[in-house]
Amino acid sequence: MTGSTRSSSGLDDRRKRLLFRCWHRGTKEMDLILGRFADAAIADLSDHELGQLEHLIELPDPDLYAALTGDGVLPAEYATPLFARIKAFRVVDNDA
Repeated sequence: MTGSTRSSSGLDDRRKRLLFRCWHRGTKEMDLILGRFADAAIADLSDHELGQLEHLIELPDPDLYAALTGDGVLPAEYATPLFARIKAFRVVDNDA
């Protein structure tokens, strides 16, 4: 059980792979942040945004988590509008 509430049915292979990778980060905190974002948004991301997500998830969990929580600085090459969406989603999702 991944925690995902979204089926990968109907997604192309690239989106399926990203959905899986977002839910299998290595730390539960990152699984929940990226996995929930992917559940909500993966079907609607543009090819450009998919590329940004693929690039972003190459960051080690501690670095990405610190940037998302404001405890660390995100390298400029990762500071994309998609990162801002994930960070805003995390805040809204945690408030629910």
